Amino acid sequence: MKSYVTGAVSALAIAASSAAIAGPEAEVLHYWTSGGEAKSVAVLQKEFADNGGTWTDMPVAGGGGDAAMTALRARVLSGNAPTAVQLKGPAIQEWYEEGVLADISAVAEANGWADVLPASIAGHMKCEGTWCAAPVNVHRVDWIWANAEVLKANDIAMPTTWDEFNAAASTLQAAGIIPLAHGGQSWQDATVFEAVALGILGADGFRKAFVDLDKDTLTSDGMIAVFDQMRTMRGFVDPNFSGRDWNLATAMVMNGEAAFQIMGDWAKGEFMAAGKVPGEDFLCMSTPGEGFLYNVDSFAMFAVDGDEKKQGQDLLAKLVVGKNFQEVFNLNKGSIPARTDVALDKFDSCAILSSEDMAASSAGGSLLPSYAHGMALRGAQAGAITDVVTAHFNSDMSSADAVQQLATAVANSM
Repeated sequence: MKSYVTGAVSALAIAASSAAIAGPEAEVLHYWTSGGEAKSVAVLQKEFADNGGTWTDMPVAGGGGDAAMTALRARVLSGNAPTAVQLKGPAIQEWYEEGVLADISAVAEANGWADVLPASIAGHMKCEGTWCAAPVNVHRVDWIWANAEVLKANDIAMPTTWDEFNAAASTLQAAGIIPLAHGGQSWQDATVFEAVALGILGADGFRKAFVDLDKDTLTSDGMIAVFDQMRTMRGFVDPNFSGRDWNLATAMVMNGEAAFQIMGDWAKGEFMAAGKVPGEDFLCMSTPGEGFLYNVDSFAMFAVDGDEKKQGQDLLAKLVVGKNFQEVFNLNKGSIPARTDVALDKFDSCAILSSEDMAASSAGGSLLPSYAHGMALRGAQAGAITDVVTAHFNSDMSSADAVQQLATAVANSM
């Protein structure tokens, strides 16, 4: 009997000891799977481990995040939600309304998030006044990237108007160079579309169309002009664009096969990961027009059981908004810090331009949430717009028909 009791006590001691040293745990669902993105998330994994945490990685490929959201819904419906999930914009609020998000206000308040985050960014991270997500960065969506050598060889400057872009593209096409590297995926179509729309409609017109869903703007002559330009853009992509991932389109610009790409500044992360130098190997400029379309990556924390998982959420949230991670991650990712107090002296010229433009756009009222990247609209409305954009881009649908379909699709999604 004595040996049995002693053995039982020893087993309990071992179990208690194991529990004591288990430490914070986090199963993290995300869709950062390309070269620059994978390098960026590895930074967070290391910092989490250095602080005693155990990270279980759950990457789901697909730059737009649709596949990741499908995987998330399956996990939540089965009662086995991940600890933390890469979410953004209205999607955060949608999951909060389903009652499955955790409250991380204690971490946010202890670390003074309200004092270091722009009010517009902080607003996306709150659910009915409580903090429910942690911002990682600010991406600019309306960028045009170019191969510096290709442009120089063809005596082409970075375009500042869509007419200049069209003229440059025609010159490149005549020289046997693909003008626009593009991947035929709906979210990529939407990315180009909203950049064109911002340039043609202006900031106020963009806000009315893609934030307020104003019918008059959606069916205006200006919107017809947006679809006209998209039809022109369709003529500048190569025949093999269908289904191409965005990072492969970036590689086309990198290797000189194509001249331009219209894509958010996660594309810069690919250039940088390949050792390319901004201003020398590749060029960056906002797409023609005024304004700044932002896309903020963030992690939402889901309600989970177990002290280790809750500790993991707190640690992850603290690290994500911490100065060190904000700097190191964004240097790798191509974006700029969400915190306003992170020095930019280690950042490249494109990032500094982005930061300056964001400040100017914020002051001028032209800092706008991206519809294509889930910041401006809920999924049903954004999806309805993108369906029309992609249908138009891949057919001979007229611009006039497109705007009518756009208004109808938006109305039916409400």
